[in-house]
Amino acid sequence: MESIKDKVAIIGAGCTKFGEKWEMGWDDMIIDAATEASQDAGIEIKDIDAFWGCTQNTVAFATCISHPLKIQYKPVGKVENACGTGTEGLRMACYAVAAKIFDTVMVVGFEKLKDTGYSGLGGSQTYVVGPNPPTAVPGLYAQAAVAYFHKYGITPKEGKEMLAKIAVKSHYAGSLAPKAHFQKAITLEMAINAPILAWPLGLFDCCAVSDGAAAVIVTSRELAKNYRPDPVYIKAIQCIIGPADGAIKDTYDFSHFPEDYHFAQALYKEAGVKDPRKEISSIEMHDCFTIAEAISLEDFGISERGKVKEDIDAGFFDLKGGGIPVNADGGLKCFGHPVGATGLRQLYEQYKQLQGKAQLPERQHKDPKLMMIHCRGGYPTHALPIGAILGN
Repeated sequence: MESIKDKVAIIGAGCTKFGEKWEMGWDDMIIDAATEASQDAGIEIKDIDAFWGCTQNTVAFATCISHPLKIQYKPVGKVENACGTGTEGLRMACYAVAAKIFDTVMVVGFEKLKDTGYSGLGGSQTYVVGPNPPTAVPGLYAQAAVAYFHKYGITPKEGKEMLAKIAVKSHYAGSLAPKAHFQKAITLEMAINAPILAWPLGLFDCCAVSDGAAAVIVTSRELAKNYRPDPVYIKAIQCIIGPADGAIKDTYDFSHFPEDYHFAQALYKEAGVKDPRKEISSIEMHDCFTIAEAISLEDFGISERGKVKEDIDAGFFDLKGGGIPVNADGGLKCFGHPVGATGLRQLYEQYKQLQGKAQLPERQHKDPKLMMIHCRGGYPTHALPIGAILGN
């Protein structure tokens, strides 16, 4: 089985500001993100060979991007894969380019969740049986938090503080990210004392509903330098799904996500990463809830089992002064989670960081090497992680 490593290059990326975009339709956001990406790559949209549109809830047909972008008589697809929808479109585009089916492909991810009237991800369905049905996603992640605290002897007070420190870290990073939905730093006290949604998860432990769009253009390694001197290369891209047995076993312990572990191992193998704590420069990860970030960092092998609290307390994941900045743009906590756009928004951040073009100097990572992105669809009991490693 061959690897995709270094066969595909990102030559352009665009991203709207995320937020409550009442003044824009999804077509407006698509145009904004795709235009920025095409201008970044120095290619006109009409000259791109193929397209994928990525959305979970907004529309069901590929015309969702062909109409606003005025695409005529070109291959256009529409994909959905839960929270990893945007990254799934990227995966398809990368494989198409690596197979030399197309020279250039644009992927556009978008969502207009605020217009649905739901407080969460309305309109999606899943088939689940057993003792752990996903009646409320915050409740399932709250179970994960309680299980993690119990397993590793963390008191409720210590656990709340651990989660609050993640939120404070992310909101500080979001305060410096011009395209984030929430751009205000918070204090530890604010996070600890916020209204509870599902104990121990409070308001600042949960990501918001948001609108947004992002776009990416990929081409082959051989053609990349024809478009720009500083393309970014795909070192690995992986998607893993498990047996979903957590949804039917009352012995499932919730304290780790097996799918995330296997996803990370597959990703590292393809990219040639031997020691992720030393080799990965930054991670944009699926922090739908603060506890999800904490547990996944152990599943990724960044922190030892039961030791992520020590790294959080030491500031190891902070934007400045940390060992591996995690969600250095604020992550889902500050951008919200317009499902189709999230994975491509993560890629936009890491792409700009690798080029030394973070929007503000104080946001720029020093000497970035390998940058990781990660989305997780599904629930703690049955998840589908998908993501990539990027590099120069």
